[in-house]
Amino acid sequence: MSSLTPAEAPRNLAGRYKVILRRQTIRRFVRMRSFYVLLSLSLGLLILFKYVPIYGALIAFKDFNVTKGILGSPWNDFAHFKRLTTDPFFLRVVWNTFWLSVLRIAFAFPAPVILALLLNEVRSAVYKRTVQSISYLPHFMSWVVLGGIFREVLSPQRGIIGYLFDLVGLEPVAWLTNVPTFRGLLVVTGIWQSVGWGTIVFLAALSSVDPELYESAEIDGAGRFAKAVRITIPAMVPVIVILLLLQVSKVLDEGFDQIFNLYNALVYSVADVIDTYIYRSGIVEGQYGYTAAVGLFRNVAGLIIVLGVNEAVRRRSEYGLW
Repeated sequence: MSSLTPAEAPRNLAGRYKVILRRQTIRRFVRMRSFYVLLSLSLGLLILFKYVPIYGALIAFKDFNVTKGILGSPWNDFAHFKRLTTDPFFLRVVWNTFWLSVLRIAFAFPAPVILALLLNEVRSAVYKRTVQSISYLPHFMSWVVLGGIFREVLSPQRGIIGYLFDLVGLEPVAWLTNVPTFRGLLVVTGIWQSVGWGTIVFLAALSSVDPELYESAEIDGAGRFAKAVRITIPAMVPVIVILLLLQVSKVLDEGFDQIFNLYNALVYSVADVIDTYIYRSGIVEGQYGYTAAVGLFRNVAGLIIVLGVNEAVRRRSEYGLW
């Protein structure tokens, strides 16, 4: 056997350590192979539906021709983006999207926070679980189904709301075709559909609050309102800030399902948003390049907004997305 010199010994130990570490990694991978399989499926779907379509964004910079393909189509010198600044319909849908997002942040975002605070004060476990279950149910219903329900309920001829108005001598309102009330209808129905599901995160945050804090506050003479203000709400602040930042990031992504299943041509002036405009101009009218430019503008603007808001929050507090 050949003996190792003092200079060779550390290198030999390092090599043996690497071999042992490699074997442990392989054994760990084999032992947890089922988890890696599940992870690979999720990553595959993410790449397939989120990253692969980025290649198609090239048509925003081209005069897309189906027969020539994306790479074969000629460049258009940013013609689609120049059109964005002069298209009155695009400016209208951007304003509608922004305004609806502001209304949702002002009214829909606080709704699950308030419901979570109220449920946290409920002492009856049975009543609390019942309310939670009932409030969760609409989240699992498609807007195709909910749209049909609301159309029947709000119909001035057949709906129960119109019947109640007629019963008290008032003129029934055509809620779904009435421009002044349609935005409010979108906000209210959105709250009804999502408020229960939104409370899950806030209730989870409240479950981590030490009960001894409430006991100490009671000894000091604090009532329910004082405990909510001094203990409960501060415990929810980090989650509220993060979810608010995520909501702000979607200020130009108002959503498609709800509006598409409720709106009509009579309320386009207040209900037509970027997503429905992309569907109508791109899928129905075949303006693929132009609507790709609209979608790219929305995504870049949303990224800039969330970066700016996150930086502003980080400068004034210790919370943020990163």
